[in-house]
Amino acid sequence: MIGNLDFSTGRGQDQAPELQELESPEGELHLKFFVASGDEFALPATGIREVISSPPDRITPIPNVSPLLLGTLNVRGRVIWVADLGQFLGSPILLSTDRPEISVIAVEDQDTMLGLAIDRIVGMDWLDIEEIQIPTNVPDGMAPFLRGEWTQGRESDRHLRLLDQVAILRSARWAA
Repeated sequence: MIGNLDFSTGRGQDQAPELQELESPEGELHLKFFVASGDEFALPATGIREVISSPPDRITPIPNVSPLLLGTLNVRGRVIWVADLGQFLGSPILLSTDRPEISVIAVEDQDTMLGLAIDRIVGMDWLDIEEIQIPTNVPDGMAPFLRGEWTQGRESDRHLRLLDQVAILRSARWAA
């Protein structure tokens, strides 16, 4: 057995002579999700602080603030504002809070953190930023917050839109 060359090299009769290479992902990692209107969006993973699943009763409503804000959420001792992202982007469809949990994407720029409440998360995906196109047929209220879009499959009417989280955080709409 010691003299068996196959045993000492780790290569047996049933093993392939070459190692199978792992495919390396192309592009950048993004979180894909839907807002209440059914529109699909993505955020770069590097711009996301964390994703939180919170019961609606943990989001404390605050009176006399922008109607875009659902309230505040205490995340490990840090209080963050939570906004309905779909409504912020101009959708007339409000996020339903009549559910066991609400998905909140916490984005941060410098020392400002904001929770973006969404309808549902699709998951993480590697997207090629070089294939991004200039947004077309986009509502005026949404355009300042988009970096671009990808056309989904062969259907030209389905788009995955890439959001700019810094533009969202710095928007003057929060003061309204």
